[in-house]
Amino acid sequence: MSRRVLVTAALPYANGSPHLGHMLEFIQTDVYVRARKLAGDDVIFMWAVDSHGTPIEIRARREGVAPADLVARMHAEHAQVYRDFGIGSDIFYTTHSDETRVHAEAIYEAMRAAGQIDTRTTRQLYCPHDQMFLPDRFVKGTCPKCGAPDQYGDVCERCGATYNPTDLKDARCALCGTVPELRDSEHLFVSLARFEPFLRQWLGSATLQPAVKNYVMRWVEDGLRDWDISRDAPYFGFSIPGYEGKKFFYVWFDAPIGYIGATQKWCDQSGRDFAGYWKTGDAEIVHVIGKDIVYFHCLFWPAMLHAAGYTTPSRVQVHGWLTVNGEKMSKSRGTFILARTYLDHVAPDYLRYYFAAKLGAEQDDIDLSMEDFANRVNADLVNKAANLASRCHKFIQTRLGGKLADDWESGVVDLANKARARLAEAPGLFREFESSKALRLAIEIAEEFNEYMTVEAPWKLATSDPEKARRVCTAGLWASKVITAILKPVLPAWADKVERSMKIGPIDFANAGAPFPAGHVVGEYEALAERLDPKKLDAIIEASKATTGGEKPAVEAAPVYTVEPLAAESTIDAFKAVDLRVGKVLACARVEGSDKLLRLQIDLGPLGQRNIFSGIAASYAPEQLIGKHVVVFANLKPRKMRFGTSEGMVLAAGASDDKVTVLELDPRSLPGDKIT
Repeated sequence: MSRRVLVTAALPYANGSPHLGHMLEFIQTDVYVRARKLAGDDVIFMWAVDSHGTPIEIRARREGVAPADLVARMHAEHAQVYRDFGIGSDIFYTTHSDETRVHAEAIYEAMRAAGQIDTRTTRQLYCPHDQMFLPDRFVKGTCPKCGAPDQYGDVCERCGATYNPTDLKDARCALCGTVPELRDSEHLFVSLARFEPFLRQWLGSATLQPAVKNYVMRWVEDGLRDWDISRDAPYFGFSIPGYEGKKFFYVWFDAPIGYIGATQKWCDQSGRDFAGYWKTGDAEIVHVIGKDIVYFHCLFWPAMLHAAGYTTPSRVQVHGWLTVNGEKMSKSRGTFILARTYLDHVAPDYLRYYFAAKLGAEQDDIDLSMEDFANRVNADLVNKAANLASRCHKFIQTRLGGKLADDWESGVVDLANKARARLAEAPGLFREFESSKALRLAIEIAEEFNEYMTVEAPWKLATSDPEKARRVCTAGLWASKVITAILKPVLPAWADKVERSMKIGPIDFANAGAPFPAGHVVGEYEALAERLDPKKLDAIIEASKATTGGEKPAVEAAPVYTVEPLAAESTIDAFKAVDLRVGKVLACARVEGSDKLLRLQIDLGPLGQRNIFSGIAASYAPEQLIGKHVVVFANLKPRKMRFGTSEGMVLAAGASDDKVTVLELDPRSLPGDKIT
């Protein structure tokens, strides 16, 4: 019996155009969904555009349009891009919907009735000129962590730190520039501490990556903070029952409920049972998210669902961030690439393949190296997989009348058995988000059968032994069918071409390994891939220098700084005494009782794990370091501190505690490797 599975990707925000950072996650999710469907599971992909909050309110004001009209326009733009990338969601809806509102109110009322929502007075920023409270993006100022100017009131675009609007230095109204006042405002809070027993149970039963689970457990162990779920008007969102027009649900309260609203809409349209997904608890619910929103999806979200009697997630799969050419995405360098800009120059299937070939089960950051991109596509898809299909199919079609042999050469049996074994392994790898390993299996089959074709050289047998040539090429074409089954979740358009040209029914994991029917005749070959010209990638970079993704970011002034003078001259022997190793950050948390320290759990591979305290809390939020590969002074004598024992040092650069940059290594480096 097939499993009933509901899969979601994180909701893209409706205040800007989709970019390649979005596409990393959405391709990963789409590949997972398609693979599970090919394995026979009953899978639906529920999705929506995140439509509420202050950034949308502000952009709508600047453009002189209603927020709902802005959302509708952005939804249409996003939907078209995702269709063009082959993202096969069952529904792409919006959180600004009656369905989401009804479920948001139901969850709120259930929590309120259970006494899980508290009302208290808080100090909020208020603009006397505009006569309104200033939530998050309605206020700008200097980042309290790194000192970057012109930052919004929720997150610093330079250092990534999160904070409250009242924490900003030199705060001013983002609309008029007025210095705000502090005024009292009544807000609604959920005490997560009340849910600690449930959250501990859920964290023990749900499928999370070990590093993510450790990270979230640190939050639990350090004490769960109260959550402000309300925002003062004006705010584009849903009014809170009893506070109509005055207070609104904070976007992170109703945004994930968009998963439920989208499901409701789809069930109403398709006649499926909604309760079977979100009420009875017998559906498998899988969320795919980035590591920046782990807190919301692994603490707030399951607590909300549990409190209101909804099904909690079975799995939360977290991926890392996307870099381009080894750097954070940057508009000035042309590496902030809009999805549409990419589509204007290069076929979407190539990016689908490249991302899937690099993504694994862990939350490592992914680098889109343009040079590696071209090399990988040309080597794997063009020179190996497509080459095998082309040389076999064209030969049979043009030289042997398109008719396949009913049997193979005996010498290919071992190769075929190895191919079937790899095919049997692929569904499990896809199910565990190991797409890179699954695709490697397909390329290995292509490599081995291309070598077989070269050795047997059927083109030399066309006249002397055409039937042997037919048997050899039939085996190669069968291998291409097996390869296509593994590639199909990633390259559905490729699979469509193979199925048409081979004149076979839809390929899946179960039937791909079967031989062709006796007397089978193939059709005309359809080209599967063409060489990727690196000049097209250069054109993407150049075109991206002139594009923006929505709001213009804060402009950074050129840095003016001094550095410490060099120390006295030393010898190589002093360096040899220091043993530097590659370490991967598994977990990170603030240290209670210290403003400076972060506690890092570092993986040194075969050398084990280390607990290291580092005075970088002013420069980094803990979640920014998860998954990074760092330099560890591994043979430093352990130091006992009142918070615990520090078993090494993480190397960083910076003139002061609030301007420190941790030294990062290529994510391909292996934990424990010696740095020389």
